[in-house]
Amino acid sequence: MPDAATLVDPASDHSPTGQTGLPRWRRSWRPVRPGAGGAAGRDRLSVLGGLAALSLDAMASVAYGPEAIVLVLASAGGIGLGFTLPVTLAIAGLLAVLVLSYRQVIGAFPDGGGAYAVAKRHLSRRTSLVAAASLVVDYVLNVAVSVAAGVAALTSAFPALLPYTVELCLAILVAITAVNLRGIAASARVFIAPTALFVGAILTVIVVGLLRDAPAATAEPAAAAGPVQAVGALLLLKAFANGCAALTGVEAIANAVPAFREPAVRRAQRAEVALGALLGIMLIGLATLISRFQITPVEGVTVLAQLTDATLGHGIGFYLVQVTTMVLLALAANTSFGGLPVLAKLLAEDNYLPHVFALRARWQVYRYGVLVLSAIAAVLLVAARGQVNTLVPLFAIGVFVGFTIAQYGMVRHWLAVCGRGWRWKLALNGFGALLTLAAAIVTTGSKLAEGAWLIAIALPLLVLGFERVHRAYQRIGSTLGLGRTPVPPHPGPSIVIVPVGEVSELTRRALAAALSLGDEVAAVHVAYTDEPATAAARFRVAWEAWHPDVPLAVIAAADRDLGRPLAAHLRDRYAGRHVFVIIPEVQPDRRWERLLRNNRGAVLERAVRRHSEAIVCRMRFPVPARSVGSTATPEPLVAGSTSVR
Repeated sequence: MPDAATLVDPASDHSPTGQTGLPRWRRSWRPVRPGAGGAAGRDRLSVLGGLAALSLDAMASVAYGPEAIVLVLASAGGIGLGFTLPVTLAIAGLLAVLVLSYRQVIGAFPDGGGAYAVAKRHLSRRTSLVAAASLVVDYVLNVAVSVAAGVAALTSAFPALLPYTVELCLAILVAITAVNLRGIAASARVFIAPTALFVGAILTVIVVGLLRDAPAATAEPAAAAGPVQAVGALLLLKAFANGCAALTGVEAIANAVPAFREPAVRRAQRAEVALGALLGIMLIGLATLISRFQITPVEGVTVLAQLTDATLGHGIGFYLVQVTTMVLLALAANTSFGGLPVLAKLLAEDNYLPHVFALRARWQVYRYGVLVLSAIAAVLLVAARGQVNTLVPLFAIGVFVGFTIAQYGMVRHWLAVCGRGWRWKLALNGFGALLTLAAAIVTTGSKLAEGAWLIAIALPLLVLGFERVHRAYQRIGSTLGLGRTPVPPHPGPSIVIVPVGEVSELTRRALAAALSLGDEVAAVHVAYTDEPATAAARFRVAWEAWHPDVPLAVIAAADRDLGRPLAAHLRDRYAGRHVFVIIPEVQPDRRWERLLRNNRGAVLERAVRRHSEAIVCRMRFPVPARSVGSTATPEPLVAGSTSVR
């Protein structure tokens, strides 16, 4: 059985190998040399562009990560809220472990793929598919949650827009999709400004807040909803698991290493470290302000809004932070558009997804991955009616599964490589695997009743889907005999068939082309049984008067079916022969005139391909906008005169 990657060239319609002996899609993804990249270099990412294109999910999480911690700890009153900073420090520690780990993943797996690539090399095939499924689920949910959260912030500021929530969600999704179809570098250029504004606004809140002795304003805390709980290990674990939602998106850079300019590995590693540093500073800084100003949950007011109000007051600075937060929440979906298409490309190369996902467009973008991601996210947004609270319980579960698999895979990697400093790297990844596994268990357990069971069903279904696609490609490869040298080709009996509707220049050119392709040519005319017999007789008289020295077969067609009678004629009369069918049709230069065609050529092509083994070629006869060299008045067209019948 041939190797899966050699089954069919997924990125080219030509021979899968070239002069180098490497698959053409492998050569097309070779890094672009500095100064020699041309358009390819412009369509790839710098470090700053990588932060803007692939880190918006993680950046935007500071808007809801600290709040998720506060909402859990508030059930234990002021004593519980006092643990906000320690819990955030624990999350920041896990963030540091993940950043260092994914920095190592980038170096070890420069082709991208993250947890999927790690598991494929060092763990089992099934484990790699689980990692891929978890990433796919998380990417799709990230798009839906980010867009819904951005629209929720907009409708909170402008309540009149609330009835149009779904429409606003779909409009934002279409805009982000359109930008990403221009390439990831184009999306990075568009999103650099809002990313810089958001980071600058959050850092301003932190710095000004640390310089203040007292808050500029305070919000009225919500009344206690029930008895105060004691601070215990379960409460702290739940707060830790909720706060770990701020870590989603950390893996996106490692999944999309080929999207960076050369040296891609170094740029991606720098972007990963920069992301970790910025995210850690913002999380710890906001947690410090929460403890400093004793922020508590307030109905209808986010924790970030309270912090901004307490540090900057309720002026222009407050609204600037809220607007930039709203914009970045909506744009955080762009992380998925940078990561999932690359992951889908790797799965397609391994024959776990259709090969169209490995096709690149002009701007170095895998458009099929972008379009499918957008379509699935749109379905989720419509099903949830744009309500972020419906989608959040499903979010961030899959990413921890991927985190754990990647960490454990890197443990196996260091055991196999044993390079310089491998022991501390192994210890780092092992510790990270334990932490992310605990977070995955706690997160899934706490959200199971809220809808997380859907993820538990979706993951195995995706894995089964991947394996079914793989088995289909294996069967195709076995049928084609890939990996084996075929016997020399020998010519066999063949015939060229030309369906004709009337005697015209179109018919002459089609027969001339057929005679140049094969020694035996036959014409076929389909006569409808519900038409007057004189119609078929007129055609036969015109044919005999022309006398093209090509045999003609006239077949009857009941209920005005054009394609099936022709396909049946080919099967019955020319069984065991190579049959080539040339379908002639006119091609006007003016685009609007193409609407005047009856499209029977397309009908014939579909029927012949579906119901026979004939090879079909549609021959276009160009019709210029102005006839040249003729002053005679042409015969008027009649209905069906441009058909191939």
